[in-house]
Amino acid sequence: MKTNEINYEYPQRTGTLVLDGNDALSAYGVVAQPIGREAVQKATQTLQKYKEGKANLEARIIGNEQWYKLRHWQQMSKSKGSSVEPVSAWLFNCIQNKHADAMDNFPTPNILPREEGDKEEARKLSSIIPVILDQCDFEGVYDETWLYKLKQGTGVYGVFWDAEKHGGLGDVSIKKMDLLSLFWEPGITDIQDSKHMFSVELWDNETLVGTYSELSGKLGSSTLTVEKYIYDDTVDTSDKSAVVDWYYRKTNSEGKVVLHYVKYVNDVVLYATENNEDTRETGLYDHGKYPFVLDTLFRVEGTPCGFGYIDIGKSTQEYIDKVNQAILKNTLVNARPRFFIRNDGGVNEDEYADATNELVHVEGNLDNNSIQPVQTSQLAGIYVTVLQEKIDELKETTGNRDVTQGGTSGGATAASAIAAMQEAGSKLSRDAQKSAYRAFREICNLVIELIRQFYDLPRQFRIVGERGAMEFVQYSNAGIRPQDQGADFGVDMGLRLPVFDIEVSAQKASPYSKLSQNELALQFYQLGFFNPQLSDQALAVLDMMDFDRKDFVAQKISENGTMYQMIMLMQQQMMALGQMVDQARGTTEVTDSLMAQFSMQGQPMPQAVNGASVSDIAGADTGESPVTEKARRRTAEMTSPE
Repeated sequence: MKTNEINYEYPQRTGTLVLDGNDALSAYGVVAQPIGREAVQKATQTLQKYKEGKANLEARIIGNEQWYKLRHWQQMSKSKGSSVEPVSAWLFNCIQNKHADAMDNFPTPNILPREEGDKEEARKLSSIIPVILDQCDFEGVYDETWLYKLKQGTGVYGVFWDAEKHGGLGDVSIKKMDLLSLFWEPGITDIQDSKHMFSVELWDNETLVGTYSELSGKLGSSTLTVEKYIYDDTVDTSDKSAVVDWYYRKTNSEGKVVLHYVKYVNDVVLYATENNEDTRETGLYDHGKYPFVLDTLFRVEGTPCGFGYIDIGKSTQEYIDKVNQAILKNTLVNARPRFFIRNDGGVNEDEYADATNELVHVEGNLDNNSIQPVQTSQLAGIYVTVLQEKIDELKETTGNRDVTQGGTSGGATAASAIAAMQEAGSKLSRDAQKSAYRAFREICNLVIELIRQFYDLPRQFRIVGERGAMEFVQYSNAGIRPQDQGADFGVDMGLRLPVFDIEVSAQKASPYSKLSQNELALQFYQLGFFNPQLSDQALAVLDMMDFDRKDFVAQKISENGTMYQMIMLMQQQMMALGQMVDQARGTTEVTDSLMAQFSMQGQPMPQAVNGASVSDIAGADTGESPVTEKARRRTAEMTSPE
């Protein structure tokens, strides 16, 4: 009798039931699930095809890791029995310098609204998202992913919702992913175009059984293997199983394409969104994207992955070490003299080789042929020149010149000159950082979408408010959920989804950038840019300039100018009233008092009232210098146009 093994779902539990082929499922109250053993077996076949499609990439990644660990003599062809294998770290130095440049320009987001009504939500998100990133230890993830990107050519971020965070409240989780554990459709350039996406991770069998009791007695040898790095230590994976996270897209009953997710081991389904009634129609994430962001260094057509600095420089590094090997061998040969000794020469070889022996015994008479030094040839200087040229070639091709590390050439000794040369020599680093900022922008977009989907309950955040003050705010997704637009002319306008743009800037600027920004601010101050009397001229100059936070500086200068005009107007009104009082009394007491107060406060004297200057009315000498007088007159002309 034929039997069928199916997955089933009861209100409190799920599992597997073996039924007689003649039995009706409905008689048992069993509901067949879309994702079962047959589905995951078919998915594993797809995964194997994807794995075969990236075999060359995996081999290159494993080899590059050996180069980074300075184990590259194992990757190079070498003569057998060679004991001289010098390892120079020129390529390693390049990677570390590029990594340092990246961390000097760690990104921070600024959320901008696309509609007027979303300005308040954008302001809140600009303060909250950095806190969420900090709770995810994003700086550490950014550090590790950038190093991986420089070595392998592509860094990968995983942006997930972790339901276990904060005691079950759940929150965003961001992780650095390994290309060896990710699998996508061969031939595509954007992983979002892949039909399926797989992430494979090795779990300890004991941990798996403790987490998923249904795996008890079902874990043996894994049906799936993942490429491994060449570890220095012995890594035993015999008691581990490959846990597969399978992502795919499918059209639901409403015709919308949604993202589904399955977690399985071998052919046992641990979780599937299609098997869950709550997520069967909505999928895993509302944004519908694979939760992975790739940051590529140097792009290659036909693949979402690129190549890194090891791929560029390892050939040159190989010849640097080989020339070093030849030079060192010659040095060792010439540094320690060797001798030819005749078998019948009568010299005690052990005593002769021991430099501490004062006496060496011989038999018979010695002649010039009994022992002779081995003649060696000295290497010409051209070989050292070739070595230096290969080193310079590696520096040039990787953009890691001496000046980027603080070294100088051509006699430049001034600090400002060195700093300017460093800034000019870091173009390659800035270009790579721009691609990282684009990836960071996509990460922030995914974070906003996860907030929109899962932040149903209000959460408390400690943020940095105005001028660094500590503030505590409460936030939920109520303001960014789809909003009803009501009806217009009897027509339902549907829902509006608040959408935001993300502006990325460097949170930790390089020392040179900080120095240049500070010097620019001091120059503005010295030139009177912040003098409210010269605000119009300063704004005209700013219109022709381009620097970081230019709009902020222009806004401050404009506000100072507006405030100055208001103060001047109020002073004129006060002086007019004072003159009226003095005329009624027949004195200049009020006018003199006001002028004294303005002088003590360092404010310019008010302009003429009713055609007569304050000095004329009060009969006092202001004692202004020509420069102050010209500035006062120029300001008066601007604030009181004819």
